[in-house]
Amino acid sequence: MDIQLGDKIDINAFIQIARFKKAVKFSEQYVSRVKKSRSVLEEMMASDELMYGITTGFGSLCSEKISSQQTAELQENLILSHAVSVGDPLNEEQARACMLMILQNLGQGYSGVRFEILDKIREFLNLNLIPWMPKEGSVGYLAPEAHLALTLTGRGQLYYHGELRATAEVLLAENIQPIQLQAKEGLALISGTTSTTALAALALYDMQNAAKSADIIAALTLESLEGILVAFDERVMHVRPHSDQAKTASNVRRLLQNSELALQRHPTKLQDALSLRCIPQLHGAVKKILNDALVTIEIEMNSCCDNPIVWHDQDLQEIISACNPDSSYVGLAMDSAAIAATNLAKMSERRNNRLIDGNLSGFPSFLIQQPGLNSGLMIPQYTQAALLNDMRILSHPATVDNTPTCGNQEDYVAMGYNASKKAISIVDKLEYILAIELLSAYSSHQFITTDKQRSPAVQEVILELKKRIPLSDKDTYIFAFINEMKALIHRGELVSIIENKIGQLD
Repeated sequence: MDIQLGDKIDINAFIQIARFKKAVKFSEQYVSRVKKSRSVLEEMMASDELMYGITTGFGSLCSEKISSQQTAELQENLILSHAVSVGDPLNEEQARACMLMILQNLGQGYSGVRFEILDKIREFLNLNLIPWMPKEGSVGYLAPEAHLALTLTGRGQLYYHGELRATAEVLLAENIQPIQLQAKEGLALISGTTSTTALAALALYDMQNAAKSADIIAALTLESLEGILVAFDERVMHVRPHSDQAKTASNVRRLLQNSELALQRHPTKLQDALSLRCIPQLHGAVKKILNDALVTIEIEMNSCCDNPIVWHDQDLQEIISACNPDSSYVGLAMDSAAIAATNLAKMSERRNNRLIDGNLSGFPSFLIQQPGLNSGLMIPQYTQAALLNDMRILSHPATVDNTPTCGNQEDYVAMGYNASKKAISIVDKLEYILAIELLSAYSSHQFITTDKQRSPAVQEVILELKKRIPLSDKDTYIFAFINEMKALIHRGELVSIIENKIGQLD
């Protein structure tokens, strides 16, 4: 079923379009407000009033007047001069997310673009014509979006059936006419938090899925190591009433319900190591940060972040130049989310270490029958350590930087784009780190010699993994297993396996 734009969308609808290629259509309200905004702009352009980016130049050139005869040339020059991002391009879902965000941003009805512009982007999106958008060199907007805007005019490059081709060739093959940009349209296409929010939404969706997956994987590890469930007791959560901490503890209790390995109390030890005992506290804190970020991102994806805006109501029409393209909200949210995700990874690596260290687990070292002759799962922990090092580097906040641009007209720069871009990289590494813990937790199952039963929920995961990962008593090609586990997490299959068994996790 198509997804209709016009009312507010949430992150799940966003992902359905960007990642899973659901088709897009516009509501009557969407079309009406876009056309109304354009008519107001055209009416105001008939006056001799100075309007930023419409009858003037851009940035520090905002006092340079542009004649009405030069309007189209101004917009074309803007796109050509601003398409200067470099490096590797955004991938397919990232480019689709940017197109969707432009539809959302300009579709609020305060930007003054013609409906034809947005309908052309919708057509590209539904045909999966993917603009080539180099991803390096944005301080929060402008350059990647300019490459996208070029394709609407028949310039630049598009991915077409998986092949990178000149846009003019693709439009000819699809019988699509390019568009000539008119007043304000080039500026509106590039001036907003569109790419910043697009990347943030993709990263945050995966981070929240990874946080749920981390609860599941931690429960497997906890049970394998015969952890003590009293640390997850409701009374403990009651005296420190952070809701996400309590929800995480509840998730683990449900995951390990009826386990004969993880008991409420242990006969010989009073408490587990912190990487087991503090799961509710750390995972809960991470979820709090991610949930707060979600509020910000969903507001942003349903906002007009253009400059200037075309204000119109019954009593007043005005072109207002301000700074809604500032990316601080999204940037600060994603800097915080990146730090949270790295904390989730650092605890996962420590739990994994407890599984593979025979002195801590009681299992054969590195979870292999003949350690020494075989290395078993020794080296995946090295991979975790290297990935964590990258994540810690990437966790340095992008938004604390400030390099003025535009002849000091833009003397403060938010740098939100880089916060979102690195969050994409961080969550990819997080999924690998969790995948390695999941592989170890699964492999440890073969060394549990007692007749005690695992919890039904954990047993469901183990049965599913047995279909995918053959256990061996000698070294084998582990790389493929790590990728299989990572895909299981990324696609949400691990969460689905559990939620089909015990209901939705918090």
